[in-house]
Amino acid sequence: MRGALAVFTRELRSWFYSPIAYSIVAIFLLVTGYFFYAGIAMYSVASLEMSRLSQFMGPQELSLDDQVIRPLFGDMGVILLMMAPLITMRLFAEEKKTGSIEMLFTWPLTDRQVLAGKYLAAVTVLFVMLAPTVSYFGFIAINSQAPWGQIGAGYLGLLLMGASFMALGVFVSTLTENQVVAGAITFGALLIFWVMAWAVGRDTGAFATVLQYLSILEHLDPFTKGVIDTKDLVYYLSFIFLFLFFALRSLESNRWRG
Repeated sequence: MRGALAVFTRELRSWFYSPIAYSIVAIFLLVTGYFFYAGIAMYSVASLEMSRLSQFMGPQELSLDDQVIRPLFGDMGVILLMMAPLITMRLFAEEKKTGSIEMLFTWPLTDRQVLAGKYLAAVTVLFVMLAPTVSYFGFIAINSQAPWGQIGAGYLGLLLMGASFMALGVFVSTLTENQVVAGAITFGALLIFWVMAWAVGRDTGAFATVLQYLSILEHLDPFTKGVIDTKDLVYYLSFIFLFLFFALRSLESNRWRG
């Protein structure tokens, strides 16, 4: 545990003593802030229009959930898809390129401790990215009644999905010493998992069911509705475990070859 904590601290220092992490977080907040502003603006315009029409058609309902909250979680998921490779591509690829991974292997650390420290550092950066976005929903709470249960479930889904992105990215980073290649492969692999369900269409066969289950996007939607389903938890946790297991095997292979 102490070894993993040492790697975790070392990795966070390398992140936050340079402009990399701040740039990634700033870009994430800038883009998500724009989507939040656009959603609120569209909701306000729609509310005014519904208020005007209610004089002729009676009371009309406009859902803050459907117009702002769920779309915002979906937008944050898309942005995470693009930002995750930037976080994970350097974790092991940079160590390999600079040769510092050889020094890392000489430390009294196990491969599991090295992997755990680096992975937890990446997840911490993810948490730092998401934490300020709570203020968006705080703004909603000031002006209306915010469904905090649904919002909490949505953030749980985003954290699990983001942690899944990090696990796959860490694995890919162990395979190459080129950061750009690691980032490109990670993005491509995540994109495949993201759009996998799109190939299903209206098919309801067994193969379509499997593709739909494997799609990482399909398991986020229930969380944005405030529903925490066991099958979605199992999917994300299994995804994380599987790719961390692959990463560990890859590290052990590198050590053996070295």
